[in-house]
Amino acid sequence: MNTSTNRTAGRRDKGFTLVELLIVVVILGILATVTVFAVRGITDKGQESACDTDKRVMEVAVETWYADESAATDGDPTEAGLVAAQFLRSESTLYDVGAAGAVNPQAGGACVA
Repeated sequence: MNTSTNRTAGRRDKGFTLVELLIVVVILGILATVTVFAVRGITDKGQESACDTDKRVMEVAVETWYADESAATDGDPTEAGLVAAQFLRSESTLYDVGAAGAVNPQAGGACVA
């Protein structure tokens, strides 16, 4: 009777093979790539939404200034004037108020299209 073959036939190897580990690593890499692209798209949409909101706030402040102040003063509003009249809390870092109350993105700013 050969006892050495009985011992090895009943023995189970513990651990994973190199191929199994490589498959797991590749699957995790694919999942990480998909997640990164999904999150990047969400942050881009969030930035666009923040820019749209900031622009709308500036436009409402200019419209309000024209409704309240343009009859009493002559000229166009400036951001400093909008802050002084309390239509804005502070000057914008993303938009400038141009001639005739036009709201334009700042050159080199995050909201430039």
